[in-house]
Amino acid sequence: MYRFSYAEILDESATLNRERERLALDQAVNLLTLAAKAEPGSREVLAAVAYLQKLWGFFISDLADANNELPRELRGTLASLGLWVIQECDRLISGTGGDIPMLIDVNRAIRDGLK
Repeated sequence: MYRFSYAEILDESATLNRERERLALDQAVNLLTLAAKAEPGSREVLAAVAYLQKLWGFFISDLADANNELPRELRGTLASLGLWVIQECDRLISGTGGDIPMLIDVNRAIRDGLK
């Protein structure tokens, strides 16, 4: 019988969580890429916006959790970035702007940082 140490299990869990976050951001980039080719207010834009708002809402909630082990300053920076993403999504929904290429770049950069 093979026994894992508690530290090994925690390391594996963190790695698995980062991979899940990376895949979720991959999906966000894919949806945004489709949205960038579509008309404002289209189904593709609305699908990308809905996904991003849920994803970044989850990230912000996790970053605010006292048990999150990321450094406090990094958590604050990422939460601020998440709020910007949500605001850009709101602009896309209202038709008052929103920068899909910038959303793609930001989400791709965060995703790539998780590797």
